[in-house]
Amino acid sequence: MSALAAFFDSYYRLRPVNATFTGVHEFDDRFPDWSPGGLERAADEMRRLRGALPHADAPPADLGDVRARDEALAAAFLDVQLAELEGRHFQRGNPSLAIGEAAFGIVALITRRFAPAPQRAAAVAARLDAMPAFLDGARASIGCAIPEEWRRKALKECDGTERLIAGGLPQWLAAESLDDDGVRAAGTRACAAIDTFRRWLADAPLADESSYAAGAEMLDLLLARGHWCAADRRELARAAQEALEHALAELVRRARAAAPGGWPEVQERLAAHHPSAVEYLPAFQRTWDDCRTRALDARLVTWPDYPIRYVPIPPETREAAPFLYYLFYRSPAPFDRLPIHDYVVTPVDERMPADEQRRRLRAANCSAIKLNHVVHHGAIGHHVQNYYAYAGASEIGRVAAVDCATRIGMFLGGTMAEGWACYATDVMDEIGYLTPDESIAQQHARARLAARAVVDIGLHERSLSFDGAIAVYRDRIGMAPDAARAEACKNSMFPGTALMYWLGTEGLHRLRASRQRVEGSAFDLQRFHDRVLSFGSIPVPLLERIC
Repeated sequence: MSALAAFFDSYYRLRPVNATFTGVHEFDDRFPDWSPGGLERAADEMRRLRGALPHADAPPADLGDVRARDEALAAAFLDVQLAELEGRHFQRGNPSLAIGEAAFGIVALITRRFAPAPQRAAAVAARLDAMPAFLDGARASIGCAIPEEWRRKALKECDGTERLIAGGLPQWLAAESLDDDGVRAAGTRACAAIDTFRRWLADAPLADESSYAAGAEMLDLLLARGHWCAADRRELARAAQEALEHALAELVRRARAAAPGGWPEVQERLAAHHPSAVEYLPAFQRTWDDCRTRALDARLVTWPDYPIRYVPIPPETREAAPFLYYLFYRSPAPFDRLPIHDYVVTPVDERMPADEQRRRLRAANCSAIKLNHVVHHGAIGHHVQNYYAYAGASEIGRVAAVDCATRIGMFLGGTMAEGWACYATDVMDEIGYLTPDESIAQQHARARLAARAVVDIGLHERSLSFDGAIAVYRDRIGMAPDAARAEACKNSMFPGTALMYWLGTEGLHRLRASRQRVEGSAFDLQRFHDRVLSFGSIPVPLLERIC
């Protein structure tokens, strides 16, 4: 077995929930071992794998060689994983990771028809049976005090996971015409384990505020080995701050020119423009079709035959979803190859109370449908990028950005996955697809990307407090207080992640400008985009060196 084949064999075996989301189903009956001994064994295995990989300590001379590049990326991935296991920010300190893994280990099996329902039900029962030992092991590994926001988030996720198992699974069994007492009995034991985890979590000692930061050393490693970024952290911090100030100034200028009340008035106009309850679901597909037509007419990309269907969140996960990291667009599994991908949206129907119906429709207004659910996620953004990644030659690029329990499969896939989706929205703005108010909303999104980078760097290098991070989102970006706190909490849990949006978007714009300078009148935007996407989900800073 080659070193790269051994790497992937280990990747799926040590991360069985990731494997399910990727479409590798050999391990659907289990959870990872996050006990102290399990983490040590995993670290030992990863050290051996890293030692066997060529190009582990230096990039290959020919970055265009796909196999050599994948070997170097695999080694970089292992460096990041080993740093996580040695620190207190992930499996050894973050209870949200554990309860998220438990919840989505089940969600992964019931929301996609990759196998007949009885086969998936058997895997659900087996995973439920494995949940008590998994949570016990994870609890034993978290041997330190827990930051208050992390505990609050994990307690909420315990409630969501219990709702999924106790309420959602019986609905799923009924919908699939399954009478599986094994699932129900295993679910009862799993809920008891969740309650034990919840009670332990409620009594756990609280860490001081410094625990929200992973530290400059960890952040530097994530930049260098995760994002393959050669820029110094301090240089990036200055550039992100400058980008934030410029984006906000441009937002103010454009919004005031468009409305006397500035950006708040533009927001209100956008929220007021929404479909009726009857038109709500068809509006998503109609907007998707329109986006595809406009992108093809403008020759932005060779659009693949990769259909998507907008559907309400399934009843079996509907009650749990608000408590969990439940994505509207969860990337298709690259190895399942289902004929159509379901994009789930908040249900709206005429039987709801009028106030709730109105609230949901204002949240899913025409602008949100177009910018978020279609352009960024379901159409030219994530969905098209995923297709190209899955069809590409790079094995790493194929699986790195698959959405897993609480984050993507490999940290190194983030700058391309998130960078492309944000960049693609910019491009759709360039061709005039957005209305004037939607274009201003996209300008606000650019400010939000820069703010995420500022917070990510500042929080983890400890130049910005947790409350300071909240203030950036609340006071500079205009987020509601609860949303600002939730965003800062997410940033604190996953160092280097909020940065990937801005880093990837800027890198793609920079690469395009570079190719335009080199090629001059011969530059073709569709050809450029097709080539960029063909590399799969690899770090954008690395792509800049190849192209």
